[in-house]
Amino acid sequence: MTAATVFRNTVRVRFKDCDAAGIVFFPRYFEMLNDLVEDWFREALGWSFERMHGADRAGVPTASLECRFVAASRMGEILTRELAVQRLGGSSCTLGVRFLGPHGDVRVEFQQRLVCVDTGRMAPQPFPRSVHEAMSAFTVAADSHPGKEP
Repeated sequence: MTAATVFRNTVRVRFKDCDAAGIVFFPRYFEMLNDLVEDWFREALGWSFERMHGADRAGVPTASLECRFVAASRMGEILTRELAVQRLGGSSCTLGVRFLGPHGDVRVEFQQRLVCVDTGRMAPQPFPRSVHEAMSAFTVAADSHPGKEP
C-alpha cells in the first residue's frame, strides 16, 4: 500500500470572517471547511460541484459533523487546511480535517461524513468509480489523520 496523500491548501482570515474581537467567528470555519471540500472534489478528485450538481444530478451532503476548536485564529493570518479520508465506503466517506496556524499549530479539527446522493431521488448512490479511486489515495490510518484528537 502506498503512502496516503493529504489534500492541502491555504486560506487568509479576512475581516468578514471575524467578530468584534478580531478572531474567527466560529460559523465561518464551517464555510472554510465547505470551500476546502469543494476544492478537493474539483482539484484532486476531478469531480467539480458544477458537474456533480448539474449534469451528474448528484450531491454530497453532510450526514454528520463534529468539530473541536483548539485555538483562536486572527484577522490576516494564513491558515493551512488539511484533509484526509478516515473511512471510505461505496456511497459515503468520513473526512478528517484540520486547520493549522502560521506556525503549524492546530486551530480547529473536524470529522465530517459525506454521503453521495442522487439529487432527483435524494437517495444514496455509489460514488462514480473514478472519484472513489481518487479518494482512496487520501485514505489514512485511523490514528494518523488530520482531524484526530491527540
